[in-house]
Amino acid sequence: MRIKEGFILRKIGDENAIMGEGLAAVNFGRLLALNDSAAWLWKEAQAQGDFTIDSLVAKLCEEYDVSPDEARRDITEVLTQLKSEGVIE
Repeated sequence: MRIKEGFILRKIGDENAIMGEGLAAVNFGRLLALNDSAAWLWKEAQAQGDFTIDSLVAKLCEEYDVSPDEARRDITEVLTQLKSEGVIE
């Protein structure tokens, strides 16, 4: 998987938001608010480029005190939402 070209994470006040740039902004036309955990996941996915659920689980478990099963559940939930919004492929 990877983040689709043209989508970026911005900090707006105290909120994290995904928005489109250029043509993606025209086609997307909205903001997606992310909590801090989802924003961390977005940044990590962006850093990895091509990522998998397994690669994100490994990194999350390395960074935080979370079990692999819990990490997988949470990551799968966030990625499912981002995929349904059309910002990852």
